[in-house]
Amino acid sequence: MSNSAAAFEESVRRMNPVSAPKEERESVSALLKLLKHGALEQSEPAAYKLVSPSGEVTELPASVLLLLGRVIEVLARGDALTVVPVGKELTTQQAANLLNVSRQYFVRLLDDGRLPFRKTGTHRRVRIEDVLAYARQRDRDRMASLDDLAQLSQDYGGYQEIPTED
Repeated sequence: MSNSAAAFEESVRRMNPVSAPKEERESVSALLKLLKHGALEQSEPAAYKLVSPSGEVTELPASVLLLLGRVIEVLARGDALTVVPVGKELTTQQAANLLNVSRQYFVRLLDDGRLPFRKTGTHRRVRIEDVLAYARQRDRDRMASLDDLAQLSQDYGGYQEIPTED
């Protein structure tokens, strides 16, 4: 394995988000079209195969193909993603990275009882499901606050109409 491939694999293993570089987006989009095209034209589920560099051919199971399709959709949009097994426990640093906050801030959230955790010795561990649920709730709360702020601005004349010249 090359050094760049090893670095990429380590990045994925550490749960760093992965996105398709701009120069790869066209080929990722073409791959998405190929997958959708094959699925739509077949009366029976299409059999996709993976060919290794040595020429070994393996048929992709339906579950792998479904997941691969979802990954390709996200990458084709230009978004980043992280694949994490359900039930996985995260370190405080991994969870902080996932929420895009500092580790110290995340530890404060734990100490304030905002997220459940367990201790292994002196280390805290959090479940991925709990971190993602917190992120969804945080995002809902932020949107509600922004809606309230926009409404207040509107109510108090914060948004003036710009006169149009006729």
